[in-house]
Amino acid sequence: MNLKTYVDNTVLEIVKGDITELCVDAIVNAANSKLKLGGGVAAAIHKKGGSIIQNECDKIISEKGKISTGEAVITSGGKLKAKHVIHAVGPIYGEGNEDMKLRNAIINSLEIAEQYKLKSIAFPAISTGHFGMPKEECAKIMFPTIISYIKKGTTLSRIVVCLYDQETYDIFKKTLDKFQKTKLLQ
Repeated sequence: MNLKTYVDNTVLEIVKGDITELCVDAIVNAANSKLKLGGGVAAAIHKKGGSIIQNECDKIISEKGKISTGEAVITSGGKLKAKHVIHAVGPIYGEGNEDMKLRNAIINSLEIAEQYKLKSIAFPAISTGHFGMPKEECAKIMFPTIISYIKKGTTLSRIVVCLYDQETYDIFKKTLDKFQKTKLLQ
């Protein structure tokens, strides 16, 4: 199940499925500030990608101490289909300034993908799991942030938002449909 639209020369796609199974250059991990691959998307990445990803995360943390909310870093994809994992620290709902922090996590992930000359990237619904952000709010932030980024000029040819369950997919589809109707995508 997926929905594709074009923004300039970039495909923006929403997909219902397992982000660890996507054939993209990088998948985004909804990370915590210590880059511990514990639950949710991170646990699936660790299970399928192998311990090399956690080892690379540990090395980053030993050098930086922690990753701030809104920041993103990159590791290899280990045994995943994706060559890389971009670990983006989203906001914990209720900590304040969540919109800006989520926008920063998305933009920093996109910028890292371009720095590494990647052509495709897939995002989960960052911060909507353990961090408690409402899915509707996440969708309302993610799409304009991604669309605005594309419109400024990007070398990315495909950006996917991958949603694990039907409820989340439906929320994101409804939000993207609204953006299409408002001509934000033109």
